[in-house]
Amino acid sequence: MTSAPDDISIGIDFGTTNTVIALAGPEGAAEALHFTQNGVVHRTYNSALCFWEDHQGAGTQLRMEGGPWAVEQFLVGSAAHRFIQSFKTFAASPSFAQTRIFRQNFRFEDLLSAFLRSLLRHADRPLSFDAGKIVIGRPVRFAGASPDEALAMKRYRTSFGRLGVEHGHYVYEPVGAAFFYARQIKEDATILVADFGGGTSDFSVMRFERHDGRIQATPLGHSGIGIAGDAFDYRIIDRVVSPRLGKGSDYVSFGKRLAIPNGYYANFARWNQLAMMKSNGDLKELIELERSAVDPAALQKLIDIVENDLGFALYRSVSAAKVALSSADQADFRFRQDGIDIEETIARADFEDWIADDVARIAETVDEALAKAGLGAHEIDKVFLTGGSSFIPAIWRVFGERFGEDRLMTGDQFESIAYGLALIGRAERPEDWAMRN
Repeated sequence: MTSAPDDISIGIDFGTTNTVIALAGPEGAAEALHFTQNGVVHRTYNSALCFWEDHQGAGTQLRMEGGPWAVEQFLVGSAAHRFIQSFKTFAASPSFAQTRIFRQNFRFEDLLSAFLRSLLRHADRPLSFDAGKIVIGRPVRFAGASPDEALAMKRYRTSFGRLGVEHGHYVYEPVGAAFFYARQIKEDATILVADFGGGTSDFSVMRFERHDGRIQATPLGHSGIGIAGDAFDYRIIDRVVSPRLGKGSDYVSFGKRLAIPNGYYANFARWNQLAMMKSNGDLKELIELERSAVDPAALQKLIDIVENDLGFALYRSVSAAKVALSSADQADFRFRQDGIDIEETIARADFEDWIADDVARIAETVDEALAKAGLGAHEIDKVFLTGGSSFIPAIWRVFGERFGEDRLMTGDQFESIAYGLALIGRAERPEDWAMRN
């Protein structure tokens, strides 16, 4: 793509697990921004940050890396560090005011703007967010039990504003995917787009019509739920890992046996919460509990995971097992790190039983989108599924049973949203696609 910076549209898909930036020029094609690390070209940028202190002479400087470079620093760095992932799930949380990293306080806006600056710094081509048209994806429903949408959007606008975005268009993420997919259709169609991210699952029903060679779209209904890839990860953690870390065991206090509080293990439901246990007092409490635990060795493993920042390594082991279960009847879970050794064979039937309630709630949310659109399943022409969790057989069956296998389509699992957002920026009136304030 050879367009000048002010002649491109930039689509930004800031995800819970990965972030994708796409660029679209006047020729009508979109491409992902690349990041080259140690000779390896990445088309996605891990939504992660790593902080550490650099001691130079008598002074100390706080250093930070993002994306694959944050992962590299976390895995090979020798200095004390703070690794943060999945921080998008904090966006709509009023209870998250700030987090302390070494001796500095960071609000959500500080984390997101720092992350975006690292992304621009490592991009394979010079890019500025204050040039061209900017279209930013957002969930239909933000993650969290009681998400504050107004707060999340204020934080988004502040973060992007720090990088020069004054008039960005904020578009529902599945609408971006729908726009990307709709360019492939030759006839008028009503499409349901299902976007499965790390923190949320979003659904949009859109009517696409062609007039004078141009695609026109009418949004008919949207719905979303804070259940997605991270929730499925947690089910594996809860059934396979947490019992080996002391969940369900007791400690002794004043001669009485009491259960180890489950709240510590609930932090595994959001990977970002696990990272915060060092600073919110949980780690200190666990160390105290270990002294009176009936099974101190098990609780010590949990302490080691938190204290030694093993959450990311655990995340990779869980993710590998989950991916394997999408194509096999069983998968071997293995986590070996710093003296912790957990192995278990997981049957797909068991995994589907563990996530059954989650899948049922997702199915209800799909029905909610249809109800808001005033349509029955038989009136949907095509269903476009995107996101890694769409490969889970139990998820695929939700749509196959409602709409028929012949109407299900899938595309690029990681880039379709960003592509669609960038292409919306090239539309005659991109504001028509943006969310209504």
